[in-house]
Amino acid sequence: MQLTSTHTFDAPIDRVWAMFADPESHLAKFASMGHREIEVLEQDGDDRHLHIVVQRVVDVDLPGFARKVLSPSNTVVSDDRWERRGDGTCGGTFTVDTKGAPVKASGTTSLTPDGERTRYEVQVDVDVKVPIIGRKIADWAKGDISAQFDQEFAAGDTWLADHP
Repeated sequence: MQLTSTHTFDAPIDRVWAMFADPESHLAKFASMGHREIEVLEQDGDDRHLHIVVQRVVDVDLPGFARKVLSPSNTVVSDDRWERRGDGTCGGTFTVDTKGAPVKASGTTSLTPDGERTRYEVQVDVDVKVPIIGRKIADWAKGDISAQFDQEFAAGDTWLADHP
């Protein structure tokens, strides 16, 4: 299953880059989403590259059909890599590992300047390796992922407003 979502931050690309480079913004984002036991495992970067790995415990309200193969509480590790490109945009890749679950996610990200604003696009591919009901779980996950994108975008808007 593939899903794409876009958002426009009301800040120039350099401020959005600085937000993504700040580990505190990731801690705040995931806390605002209700995640717990949030920990930055790795973080490094410079003016051209960023790399951050964040681990957290995520609780989800699973539909009945998924409870037999998925846990409502999972340790999730996201690994994000970004780079500044020569054309003024930024882009990256990410993986999301849900420990012990038959679900894998990966994707791409991009930032495009739009004057004093920045367009952010996220594309994610989710693979559920469960016989018979895997597709049904993926269809359910699509709505959950869309809601998480909205929460992440709102957390970014809040961070940028609070950190001028």
